Amino acid sequence: MKKNRILKGCVISNKMKKSVVVIIKRKIKHSVYKKYITLTSKFYVHDENNKCNIGDIITFKETNPISKTKFWILIKIIKKKIY
Repeated sequence: MKKNRILKGCVISNKMKKSVVVIIKRKIKHSVYKKYITLTSKFYVHDENNKCNIGDIITFKETNPISKTKFWILIKIIKKKIY
């Protein structure tokens, strides 16, 4: 397993302690129908200081397993959501 992947996504939930749920959307073209389809992937990211809020854009990287579902840690917050 590669441990150096760095991804960028949007926080959709921060209700857990020291964890956030991040979603990544990407578009692919269907090979037969030639229609663009939006695919989403959900990641559980470790947020040690509970800095992230819903709507923030963050970068995160892959690491050793922290729990059953968490394999990613927060690098930095790119853009804060303004209410």
